[in-house]
Amino acid sequence: MKILFELRPIFSALLRNKLGPVLVAMQVALSLAILVNAIYIVNLRLEVAARPSGVADELEVFRVNIRNQILGGHEDQVALQKRETDTIRAVPGVVSVARTSSFPVSRSGSNTSVAVDRKQEVPTAVTGMYVSADSLVKTWKLRLIEGKDFQADDFVDLNPNISKEFVKKVIISKALGEKLFPGQTSFVGKEYFFGTGSDANGVTIVGVVETLQTSGAQPGQRGEMTTLLPARLSGQIWDGYAVRAEAGQRDRVMKEVEEALRKASATPVYVKATSMEKFRDDRYRSEKGLAWMLLAVSALLVVVTASGIVGMSTLWVAQRRKQIGIRRALGARRIDVLAYFIAENWLITTSGIVFGIALALGLNYVLVSQFELPKLPFSYLLLSPIVFWILGVLAVYAPAWRAASISPATATRGV
Repeated sequence: MKILFELRPIFSALLRNKLGPVLVAMQVALSLAILVNAIYIVNLRLEVAARPSGVADELEVFRVNIRNQILGGHEDQVALQKRETDTIRAVPGVVSVARTSSFPVSRSGSNTSVAVDRKQEVPTAVTGMYVSADSLVKTWKLRLIEGKDFQADDFVDLNPNISKEFVKKVIISKALGEKLFPGQTSFVGKEYFFGTGSDANGVTIVGVVETLQTSGAQPGQRGEMTTLLPARLSGQIWDGYAVRAEAGQRDRVMKEVEEALRKASATPVYVKATSMEKFRDDRYRSEKGLAWMLLAVSALLVVVTASGIVGMSTLWVAQRRKQIGIRRALGARRIDVLAYFIAENWLITTSGIVFGIALALGLNYVLVSQFELPKLPFSYLLLSPIVFWILGVLAVYAPAWRAASISPATATRGV
């Protein structure tokens, strides 16, 4: 006789022994809530670590950091910088070089507040500053989406320690333009100010690059609000050069640039070349570490949840051994017994999923309010039930198959 299993009698049977199903459902709910938010945070962290810096072909780019001895006056220091630039450029394999005050994702640079009106009491934004006497657009291969690169007469030589002179023209990132002039799509020709008040320095935008991260590479838009300033600065002890090497030649060029600068210096000088790849690895080590930790926790939760389902199902098989044998004797097939246990587990898992989705939304609300994370996408809540349903079926299958394999004669012995 074919036994048809319906959900109602299965549900009634579960109500007679509530503790086990409730504990498993709670375990599923907690696992789902934590797993969904953990995977979401992992994706957010990995997206942050993978975002483009704006520098093209990063594996060909490195920075040379130099501790200069401030000897002589402004003209002497400018001349020294030009000689250093020529020394680097003369190394075989160097494609382009530009002296720069900062480097993307290096966590070593300067930021300043900017405003669209001198009369503002609160600045409009904070921008990362890249001061260079050469074309960073060329050296970093930045993508100009509006305007043009600096011209020769845009560059100025400054000693900020003794002079209040400031540049007149700048190139900005698209993100900074959108922050300064919301709702507008063209920024070339517009003016804004470094600082506020009567002493604020006004500058005019001559170009816009699509993307350029700050040295800190902060998450979100603030990590992409940057300004290029055409100036050669003297009076700076620490400074460096951005260098682009020929494809596949970076490591060799880095070593030879260091050697060339040491040989060209009349006195001992500290020189250290660091690849952009190293800067990126150091900057995002914590993000990747967090991602791996959360993935490990997620995997552990999945194992614990599956183990709970297996343990519960195994116990129930042992407790219902005679009941299963009687059903088999009455004509129930193996597939009927297997379907019964899978349906029973599906009810428990579904109950846990419903509560788990509510818990996931609550946990995400806390994360959004406390840590300024984006809201959990609806797609995560659609995929998570499928994952736990599959997990439930896989976990219960082995105990259920053992139950279906029980011989009626063996199970009913002694009845």
